[in-house]
Amino acid sequence: MNTHLQHQINQWLNNDPDPKTRSQLQTLIDTNNEAELTTRFSGRLAFGTAGLRGEVGVGPMAMNRLVIRQTTAGLGAYLLDQIDNAAERGVVIGYDGRHDSLSFAHDAASVLTAMGITVRLTHKVAATPLVAFGVKHFKAAAGIVVTASHNPPQYNGYKVYWENGAQIIPPHDSGIAAQIARAATQAIPFLDLDDAISQQKLTWLQDDFYQTYRQGVFDAKELQQRSGQDNVSLAYTAMHGVGADMAEAVLKDAGFTQVYSVMAQREPDGDFPTVNFPNPEEKGAMDLVIAEAKKHNATLACANDPDADRFAVAVRTEDGQYKMLTGDQVGVLFGHYLLSHAPKNQRLTGTTIVSSSLLSKIATEFGTQSYTTLTGFKWLMNVGIAKNQVDNQFLFAYEEALGYTIGNLVWDKDGLSALVAFAQLTAELASQGQTIWDKLEQIYRQHGFHLNAQVSIALKADTPNIGAYLRENPPLKIGEYAVVSTDDLKSLQRTSADGSKQSIDLPSSDVLIYALEGGARVIVRPSGTEPKIKCYYEVVETMMPTDTWASAQERAQQAMTTFIESHQASLPS
Repeated sequence: MNTHLQHQINQWLNNDPDPKTRSQLQTLIDTNNEAELTTRFSGRLAFGTAGLRGEVGVGPMAMNRLVIRQTTAGLGAYLLDQIDNAAERGVVIGYDGRHDSLSFAHDAASVLTAMGITVRLTHKVAATPLVAFGVKHFKAAAGIVVTASHNPPQYNGYKVYWENGAQIIPPHDSGIAAQIARAATQAIPFLDLDDAISQQKLTWLQDDFYQTYRQGVFDAKELQQRSGQDNVSLAYTAMHGVGADMAEAVLKDAGFTQVYSVMAQREPDGDFPTVNFPNPEEKGAMDLVIAEAKKHNATLACANDPDADRFAVAVRTEDGQYKMLTGDQVGVLFGHYLLSHAPKNQRLTGTTIVSSSLLSKIATEFGTQSYTTLTGFKWLMNVGIAKNQVDNQFLFAYEEALGYTIGNLVWDKDGLSALVAFAQLTAELASQGQTIWDKLEQIYRQHGFHLNAQVSIALKADTPNIGAYLRENPPLKIGEYAVVSTDDLKSLQRTSADGSKQSIDLPSSDVLIYALEGGARVIVRPSGTEPKIKCYYEVVETMMPTDTWASAQERAQQAMTTFIESHQASLPS
C-alpha cells in the first residue's frame, strides 16, 4: 500500500466517530483489499446544487458520519462568511426515515451549534417540504434535510436550502464545496446536543411546528376548493416514507373522509421491503396502492415518494382499471385548474425545458406567460422568487419528474399540498359531472394531443462527441419534421431556419433544443465524458372532431415511434 493511501486511511480512522464504519474500514485493511481501499479514498463525494447524494459506506467517497460532519463544518463556515446574522438566524434541520438519517441530522446539529450557529432540529422524521417551509417560516439562514428521496435503500443524502427557502444554486454550491475541502483538513468542532440545549443554541421543533405547516396548507388561498369531497375517494401510500401522518391530516382538513392508506407501506422503513425501487415512476412501485384503490373502487390511487416532496397518481378509468398520469399530464391539469381560479395578479407559472410545452399554451389561453428554466426545482424556484411581483404573484410550477409547487407556502416541490390540490381538482370536476379524463381530453382538443417521451441512448465508445457533431452539422429536418429553430444553451443563442439569431436568457448548459414544425420538439443533452446522450421528445397531434381519445393517442404514439427512430438514425454511429 502506498504511503499516501496509508496516511489517508490512518487519518480517517483517527477521526471517524462511527464504530460501524471504523470496523468496516479495519476489515478492508486486515484483508489487504487495496483495490477497494483505493476506490474509497480516490476523491471526495462531490457537493453540488443538490447537496450530497451517495451510498452509505466507508471513506470520503461515501455517505457517513465523518463526511456529514466535514460537510456541515464547511457549510457553517460559508454561512458565517456570506450571510448577515447567520449565527442568530440559524439553520433548520430535518431528516427522513432511512437508517442513518437521524444520526446524520444530529451530527450536523452538533457541528453547527459548536460553531455558534443556532439550530432548529425536528424532534422526529419530517417530510422534506416541512424543512423548506421551516426555512421560510423562521427566516433562517439555511436549511438541511437528510434524505435520499426516492433512491434505493443503500443511499442517503444531504440537501441544502439557502436563506430564500429554495435549493442552492451557483455560486453557493462551489463556495460551500471549497469550505468543505478546507474543513476536511481541520479538527471539526462538535457540541453534545444536551450542551447545545443548555447553551440555548438548539431548539427542538416539536409537534406545534408540524401543525403550523398543516395550518399553512389549510389556509393556502390556492387550496380553498371546499365542495364535492364526498364524490372523491382515494387510496394513498407513503411508500415506506415519512408522508403518511401529514398526508392523512391535510386530506382530512380539506374534507376528504374516504381515504384508504396502504398499511404495509405506511410507516417509515429504510429497507423499503415491498418495493424494488421506492420511486413512484418505477414499474411496480404503485402496485399496492392501485390494489388498495381497486378494493374500495376509489377514484384515485395516490402516492408520495419516501420524503413526500413528489406526488404520483393513477386515476380510475371507465372499465374500473387504474392508469398512471404522467408528470406532464398532472402538471397541465394543475396549471389549467389553478389559472382558472387565480386572481389576475397571481398568474405566474413555470416549468422546465424538458417538460411539456403545453403549460405555456394554457398560460397564453389565460392571458399570461409561463417561464421556463433549466431542469430542476432549484432553478424553477429561484427564478420564480425573482419573478414574483405584487402584480404578478407566483401561482404554480412543475417538472415532469412528479414535482409540483402550488402557491408560495414552500419554495420547493411539495407532494403533500399537491395531493390536496389534486383531490380538490377531482372533486370540482366530479361536482360538474366530469372526470380527470374528461378534463384532459378537453385540454387536448383545444391545444392538441401532447405526447412526451424520454430516451437515453448509449453510443459506441468511438462515436464522435455528439454535442460537437450536432453543432457542426445542424439538422434541417428530423424525420418528417422541418427544424423551425435551434436553441443552443451552451452559446445561449437561438438560430431560426432563416439564419436569424436571438439571445437566450438562461444559465449556460450543454443542451440543444430543436423546435420543429407542427409543434414537435426534441431536446438533446450530450454527455461530455461518455458516449451517451439523453433525449426528450414531444409530438403534438391535432384532435379532429371525429377523434376519440384512443384514436388521437394511437396516432400520437405512432408519430412518436417514427420520430424517435428517425432521430436516432440521424446521429453518428
